[in-house]
Amino acid sequence: MNILIADDEHTIRQGIGRTLHQAWPDSRIYAAASTEEAAGILTEHPVDIVLTDILMPGMDGLEFMRISKRKHPHLQWVVISAHSEFQYAQKAVRLGAKDYLLKPIGKKKLLECVETLAGEVQAESERMKEGKLLKSSLGYLREAVFQRYALGLDTGKLDIRPFVQNYPQFHLFMVGMEAVQRKNHLEHFIVENVLSELLDTAGHGFVVSLDRYSLLGIARLQDESEASRLISQLKEHLRRYLKLPFQAAVSGPHHDFAGIPDAVAALRSSLEGSLVSGGDESLKEGIHTVDVALQYIRAHYTEDLSLEGVASVVFLNPVYFSQLFKQKTGQGYKDYVISLRMEQAKKLLLDPQLKLADIADRIGYHDVRHFTQVFRRKCGMTPTEYRIGMSK
Repeated sequence: MNILIADDEHTIRQGIGRTLHQAWPDSRIYAAASTEEAAGILTEHPVDIVLTDILMPGMDGLEFMRISKRKHPHLQWVVISAHSEFQYAQKAVRLGAKDYLLKPIGKKKLLECVETLAGEVQAESERMKEGKLLKSSLGYLREAVFQRYALGLDTGKLDIRPFVQNYPQFHLFMVGMEAVQRKNHLEHFIVENVLSELLDTAGHGFVVSLDRYSLLGIARLQDESEASRLISQLKEHLRRYLKLPFQAAVSGPHHDFAGIPDAVAALRSSLEGSLVSGGDESLKEGIHTVDVALQYIRAHYTEDLSLEGVASVVFLNPVYFSQLFKQKTGQGYKDYVISLRMEQAKKLLLDPQLKLADIADRIGYHDVRHFTQVFRRKCGMTPTEYRIGMSK
């Protein structure tokens, strides 16, 4: 039995891991401090049970569970959280979680939960072992053959006629991400699962990895007009989740299987050129989205405007939104909001009838002392000194 513990708290990972290892010394216990690490483990190792926290760096545990379902349908999930709100438990159950454990987790409850799941894993393994193994092997073989074929590599003596027969007409979908030095397990994992899920909803197809930064999907669509809708949905989803700039494109409909290597080469060249030149369509769309965010900020600057809150308004990942925001405005998000508020404060300070408390409240500060400190730091003088200077 292989168990993955995904939690950003070291003591939690260590405590759960030690307890499980003592109870099942022959099991493999994996630990991840983020969904990035968890995605890498699921990609590289066989796992039967996942215990995941909700709030973690990169992506929350519930969303990670949702997008993992298609690629890893056999996994048994347990959600561990400090949140007792019904909505979290309800969503966890809806996504297929076997249990919802509240922190601090009692040793007895933990062992009972995992013991129950271990029995289910064993029963399922015995019942479905051969069938799943055969299906999995055929799937990997199909994807490996198609990957080599798409890249123009030799597929040996393997007969690709079954592919041709299954895809008399098809579209090709490609996603390319900006190359980075660090590992990008989570981003790769997200693209593969999101694209696979969308292909399933629109017709029949699958996704293969071309390299660390690009993935290719082939699909036989139920309706040719689905292609444009699907690529739009793909971009929308990826803008929400990916931390890296990316480009996505579709080509087709194609009828000639022999033309796939050329079509793939053309797609790769187009995407790589866009990413290198900075002409990435998703980046342009993201910059335009920042314009929408700026309008929202100007209309709501008196409210509690967190980076995460504004990013959610425009459906962007907070980290990606922060990068785009700075590229667009030349300022960090927090500095921009403070500057906007201070400019408004200067205008209000020209009215001698307004008290400092009223001005602070009007620009989103409920503590006059804090407002004064921020104003002095930003403008080099106190609000009162500014008011006196402007009245001369």
